[in-house]
Parts: sequence; structure tokens; C-alpha cells
Amino acid sequence: MVLHPEENQQLFYFCKKIDLKMRRNFDLRRVSGTLALTLILGLLLAGRDVKAQNRGFFLPYSTAGFGIGTSSYFGDMAPYRRPLASMFKMMRWSVGGNYTRHFTPRLAARASFIYARIAGDDYIMNRDSKHETSIFYARNLHFRNDLKEFSIQGIYKLIPDNRSYDRRPQFGAYLFAGIALTAHNPKALDSLKGDWVKLQPLGTEGQGNEGYAKPYSLVQFAIPVGIGVRYKINSRFDISAELGFRKTFTDYLDDAHGNYADPALFADDPLALAMSNRTTNPVAVRKGADRTETLKKFLQVNYQIDTNDPLATLPTTGFGAPGTPRGNSPTLKDNYLFGMIHINYMLPSQIKCPPLK
Repeated sequence: MVLHPEENQQLFYFCKKIDLKMRRNFDLRRVSGTLALTLILGLLLAGRDVKAQNRGFFLPYSTAGFGIGTSSYFGDMAPYRRPLASMFKMMRWSVGGNYTRHFTPRLAARASFIYARIAGDDYIMNRDSKHETSIFYARNLHFRNDLKEFSIQGIYKLIPDNRSYDRRPQFGAYLFAGIALTAHNPKALDSLKGDWVKLQPLGTEGQGNEGYAKPYSLVQFAIPVGIGVRYKINSRFDISAELGFRKTFTDYLDDAHGNYADPALFADDPLALAMSNRTTNPVAVRKGADRTETLKKFLQVNYQIDTNDPLATLPTTGFGAPGTPRGNSPTLKDNYLFGMIHINYMLPSQIKCPPLK
């Protein structure tokens, strides 16, 4: 079939129009597919990024706590070789408060103040049949010391927090360590007046006299270390229990460190003389218990001496003589242990929103 030139030209334009339309549809489909793929990838990446941000986001918060508990002393009158007796026989009280700032899910810092009492007594620790013939029973020293400790501690949470305090885990465990400054002042009971008297000013081991050590400081550094567990009561309150050991740099929490001093130093101070050497005191002052019969056993076992007057005989053996040991070991330091239960309150945090423009 032969077409007229005009019809041929019209057919040419019609075919070209169809071709252009097909190309445009193909390009649109290609652009739409690329765009869809790009959007899908973008959403996936954005979702992963948001998830990562949510997982890493943490809102710092603060807590205030109050605690009560026990205190135990380890030293010349409570030796480490008898850990259970040293921990429980002369256990005393402790009370304190703290402020804690939680910086990350695992790390926090705490400022703490604790007021506590520690005590030791040779008679109480050694009055049983196994230890009553020991030199520590015969020494007959005792003390109590009220400690005022301020510390800064770092806390590492073994179970991390979630994004905010109200989403913290139900249970938690943590470790802590830091540095502390402790004010102390050992005292002993005056059997004549019934008063607790300060021992450091008396220089019970000759401190402050020529040829003797200078008076010991009543403010000491310590290193607190310990472990704790926490339970979430509700969104605002926790209860926690912790055990904290304090390593000190002094051997004078109990006023016993070195050797017996020359009694001539105390010629003008009968109270200092009585507090410096109590080996011949017939009574265990804190309990008011008579020691005479047990000192007879002490002389029999340690010196093979049978006597009806142990208080007069004991000095003849050289026990408690000037220059002989009054403290157990001058190289060991006195330390103490706190066991406390705290109630912790989550302090409200102010979230600052950016200003509207």
C-alpha cells in the first residue's frame, strides 16, 4: 500500500510521539524505583541510628541517702588472726548521709559523711578459757573512739542503669573506692571517777617527752573500699546494703602502738600513770570484773609461778616493764569496717528545653 506524502508524515509524527511517551514512562519507572530504594535504605539507616542513640543516651541524675549500721575495729585489741571475734565481739554503731551523682550507666561519684564508734577491750576479747592466760588478757587495756569520717568515693555499677533513673534495674550491685579524712579521739574509762577521758593528751606511751615520739595526730587519712547491693523500692526510692573496709595510716586509733614508758614520766599525773599501764589493775574496768584468779593462771602457765598475790608478783617477771611492748606490732596499722543500710532518694532533675524562636 502506497501512502500519500502527507499521510506518511503524519504516521512519522505519530510513531515518534509513541516512542517519546514510552521512553518517558520507562525513565519515570527507573526514577521511581531508584527513589524508593533510596528511601528504604535511608529509613533503615535512620532507624539504626535512632536505635543506637536511644541505646547510648543517658540522663544523669543525683541521689541523697541516709544510712545506719555497724562498725568494727581491727588493731592491737582486735587482731586479724581472730577475724570473727574481732568483727563481732566489740561491734558498735554507725550513722551517716551521702550525696551521689550518677554520670553514666556504670559510673558515679559520692560524697559521704559517717559518724561512728569503734571500741576494743583486752578483757572482753580474751576472757574465755582458751585465751585468758594470754599476754593480751594480762595487758588489760581498753578504749573507745568516736570517728567522724568525710570521704569522696568513686562507684562502679556491676549492673548498669538504663536511660534514666526511673528505668533503673530492680536489683543492682556495685563496687566503690576513694579517699577519706577521719577525725578521731581515743578515750578510756577512769575507774575512780567513772568518766571517759581523752588519752592522747596524757601521752600514755611517753609521747611528747624527750626520747619519745611526738604526740600522734587526731586527724588521719584512710582509704575506703567496699561492695554494695541495691533494690529499687519505687521510681524515687532505693534501699541498699554495703560493706566498707577502711585502710588507715595510723596505729593510734586505740592509743596502743609502741612500748611501755618509764613511769617516772607520770610522777605528777596519776591519771596518765593509771592509763599507761593497767597490768596490775585487779579489775577489768569496763565490766567491773575481778582479774585476780585469772592472773594466777597467767603466772602459772607463762612463768611457772604459784602465788596468792599475782598483782604484786606480776611486775617481778618484767611483764609491763618500761621498754617492753605495749602494742602488738608497731608495723601494723589500725583499720575499721562499716556495715550499713541506706535509704536513697532520687532527686528531681530539671530538664532545660531550648527556647522557642
